Amino acid sequence: MEEKKWYVVNTYSGHENKVKEKLEMRASSMNMEDKICRVIVPEETVKETKDGVEKEKVKKLFPGYILVEMVMTDEAWFVVRNTPGVTGFIGSSGKGAKPTPLQPYEVENILNNMGISRIDINSELNVGDKIKIVDGPFVGMEGTVESIDLENKIINALVDLFGQETSIEVELSQIDKA
Repeated sequence: MEEKKWYVVNTYSGHENKVKEKLEMRASSMNMEDKICRVIVPEETVKETKDGVEKEKVKKLFPGYILVEMVMTDEAWFVVRNTPGVTGFIGSSGKGAKPTPLQPYEVENILNNMGISRIDINSELNVGDKIKIVDGPFVGMEGTVESIDLENKIINALVDLFGQETSIEVELSQIDKA
């Protein structure tokens, strides 16, 4: 099975939420939920003081762009490209070339600001799953999930360290499913 990756999709500015809804509806009606997984409008809540009154306002981090987690097949690519309001993918040279996905650390930064994890912990990660460490002092190692601390976004994994099975603590941002 091909891997899910995150892509940046260009939309008409101000239409990000409408495009997100349309894309989710199309993915559902065309039975593409296994290929088009998550659609996110990157935004943050900022506090603004106006006339001495503090208000919270949701601000788009990248106006005119949404993030789509998907398996890049011809069919999924077609569905996203042809969703009303989508003007294209970032990282595609055009001429039918498929776009380049975001790097895990790029996605991690954006999603962490929104309080979302790159790995959908509730459905994608379980004790006993094999993981690959992609960042930090143990980069390149593989291990098995021993425990998951959702609150602190940390997992304990068993890795082979100098021929011995050793339990290490890694942040969710430092792992990928193997």
